[in-house]
Amino acid sequence: MGIIKTIPICYLKRLTLTCPLVAFKISPLEQGVIMQEEENQEDPCGESMEENEPSKGVWDCFCIPIHWFNMLSREMHWSFVLGVVIVYGISQGLGGALAEVGTKYYMKDVQKVQPSEAQVYKGITSIPWIVKPLWGLLTDVLPVFGYRRRPYFIFAGFLGVIAMLLLSLHESLHLVLALLSLTAGSAGVAIADVTIDACVAQNSISHPSLAADMQSLCAFSSSVGQLVGFFISGIFVHLIGPMGVFGLMTIPAGLVVLVGFLLDEPRMHDTSYRQVKQNFVDASKAMWTTLRSEDVWGPCLYMYLSLALSLDIREGMFYWYTDSKGGPSFSQESVGFIFSISSVGALLGAILYQYALKDYAFRDLLFWTQLIYGLSGMLDLVLVLRWSLKFGIPDYFFVVIVESIAQMTNRLKWMPMLVLSSKLCPSGIEGTFFALLMSIDNVGLLSASWGGGFVLHILRITRTRFDNVWLAILIRNILRITPLCMLFLVPRGDPNSSILPSKSVDSKVAIDTSDAKNVELVSLVHSVDDGK
Repeated sequence: MGIIKTIPICYLKRLTLTCPLVAFKISPLEQGVIMQEEENQEDPCGESMEENEPSKGVWDCFCIPIHWFNMLSREMHWSFVLGVVIVYGISQGLGGALAEVGTKYYMKDVQKVQPSEAQVYKGITSIPWIVKPLWGLLTDVLPVFGYRRRPYFIFAGFLGVIAMLLLSLHESLHLVLALLSLTAGSAGVAIADVTIDACVAQNSISHPSLAADMQSLCAFSSSVGQLVGFFISGIFVHLIGPMGVFGLMTIPAGLVVLVGFLLDEPRMHDTSYRQVKQNFVDASKAMWTTLRSEDVWGPCLYMYLSLALSLDIREGMFYWYTDSKGGPSFSQESVGFIFSISSVGALLGAILYQYALKDYAFRDLLFWTQLIYGLSGMLDLVLVLRWSLKFGIPDYFFVVIVESIAQMTNRLKWMPMLVLSSKLCPSGIEGTFFALLMSIDNVGLLSASWGGGFVLHILRITRTRFDNVWLAILIRNILRITPLCMLFLVPRGDPNSSILPSKSVDSKVAIDTSDAKNVELVSLVHSVDDGK
């Protein structure tokens, strides 16, 4: 009784709110005393509590992402979250942004190719992403020295390091060798992507309610990495040139190697390489059984058409951006800043999907995102025809708006299909089948790139002629809307439930994958201690 009288009521209430797990044994008489004091006694800290309420609300806003990361780390192990951040955020996000801007200026200023040719070459360097099922199949059924993930991370990282060093150190590299090096660097990123995608697909099956959160984590990491990468890309291109940027690209590739060394993956014993052929056969049968389902091939067909019909003419737009006569004549720093600010649109799209749209049906969400994606492309037409200047809007400001809207709508259109794809992967060959679905998307992107290059060539858009750029934009925007006629191929399923076909896939892959359930990254000290 005496103890309670010495504690002000406000502090007792605050202690109870902040430490709900602490139990106080208070008699009925003491409760009456507290209630009486609460009525008669002025709260000595009431004013300070009211003053702290606004700051608490701001702090809560900052704590939401932290709590979200903690939740994902707790549910699926912190190593999974760290692996996604490294591969998606640093390798693909930051490194991909540096490589994109560096390659644009490398083709334009060093190799001096036409816009249509640059568009075709861009498609060639993306071929390793089309054969992602091969990388996925290798990681699923072909362990190296008893490991299914670590060797492929290491190989992918070293491949990227060697390719980028060749591009950065050779001043007069032939176009064919340059394309081979760019393709090899792209292959390194693709192999690392497949390996981490296997973990994403596996966790999507074991935690179906968190499938959308995992895709949001991937998108968030990639968007933040792109934001930083594009911000510094123009500065580095101006300071050290595109070849110097390729030299910087060895850092993300080296981090992928580091992931391979730090990955604490259980070693598989008694692995018979004589069973590899049978493993490939069984995995292929499992993929074919799943792919025959209408719930699977229908969305795959829609994904391909949605991407292939959205013609990629960005290389032509880049040449126009930097042209000193017909275009705005943006500097290298300006191009990097534009891409950096516009990548905020992709980040906003990921956040909007996570907190507002992830529970909507696939078909309904894809209808509106595809429609908005097509209509927003008309802003490019306003820019090229210079109507924005007539309204007093500067080119720089208007381009940032156009690129940001395009990135946001493209992200909103893309993420539901990623969630759907992750839910269609049969157990045991998650990496292979998810890679197969993503390779279909990459075939669509390749078709869009080569189709865009064909349109640029037919309309005679060159390094110095941009008279028909507006027509290329108009054709692209019309084709963007046509996939709406194929939306019946997409199921109306609930994104929070499992939608794998009811006919279970009889996957009898000989390699035991049960040991790979808890793939985790350990500290370097732990790795060294194990090696002693």
